[in-house]
Amino acid sequence: MDWPILVFGRAGWALLIERFAGYPDALFQRISHPVVWIGKLIDWLDKRLNLTGVSPQEGRLRGAFALVVLLAAAFIPSYLLARWLTHWPFGWLAEAVLATSLIAQKSLKDHVLAVYDGLGRSLAEGRLKVSMIVGRDPAQLDEAGVSKAALESLAENASDGIVAPLLWYALLGLPGIAMYKAINTADSMIGHKSDKYQWFGWAAARLDDVVNLPASRLTGYLFAAAEPARFKEIIEIMHRDAPKHQSPNAGWPEAAMAAALGLRFGGPRSYNGEMVDLPYMGEGRDSITRDDIKRGLNVLSRAMWMLLFVLLSVAFCVAAVA
Repeated sequence: MDWPILVFGRAGWALLIERFAGYPDALFQRISHPVVWIGKLIDWLDKRLNLTGVSPQEGRLRGAFALVVLLAAAFIPSYLLARWLTHWPFGWLAEAVLATSLIAQKSLKDHVLAVYDGLGRSLAEGRLKVSMIVGRDPAQLDEAGVSKAALESLAENASDGIVAPLLWYALLGLPGIAMYKAINTADSMIGHKSDKYQWFGWAAARLDDVVNLPASRLTGYLFAAAEPARFKEIIEIMHRDAPKHQSPNAGWPEAAMAAALGLRFGGPRSYNGEMVDLPYMGEGRDSITRDDIKRGLNVLSRAMWMLLFVLLSVAFCVAAVA
């Protein structure tokens, strides 16, 4: 297969296959999941390298060394597997199928849809379902709070759960998506600011910011393109509000989703009993409803179809020119 089709086409096929197939439960029960394997290695490195009482410099060095080990563990087997698959007649397609295990399109949709269905039965069930996808305390959330939490999670995870893995897969193949998931998982496990991980998780957090930068902006543009009649307005709101977010990346898809839906995200919320007042993004209504979750899922669906079209179009157009 020609290089352009291999580079962009495999990502498109991975996106299409994962959209409908996801990661089979039977396979998870039998062999677990690659992200679980990555998490176990991170936990092992954390227990052996993250020592108390060391200086900030040593803590950062230990965390950087742990990250190098993790990246090597992700790169070596995925590179060897990708090389082996090049000898298969349809090895590129087999590789795309393997890559679907590191994309969370169907899983994200299912989890957010579960919040929608849960709210349809009771507020308590909606709170339970949203607690599975967000870190904030759900106990005091009303329907608007639960719906907002689900939509903010939908927007942010569309970037680091779908677009970013696909982007690194398109650019660097199976090793690229494997290393990205290793970095992203490390950030979620040890990259948060706390006494335990302030220094040890520094390298993981900073590298995660870097590798997510292009995808976060692309995701925002895809959300805007999903509402073509308001594309310019959504882009203006995204560029205005995204930098307000404490994360250098999460604000871009969140601000774009808020603008696309005519809603306002952000504001005060509770994490582990501590109130945090976040800046607002978007200039729409605050009274977010259960039905807005469905609207957000529709925006995501249209955006991902656009991404698929772009990936496959680039592959075949470049191949034709070459």
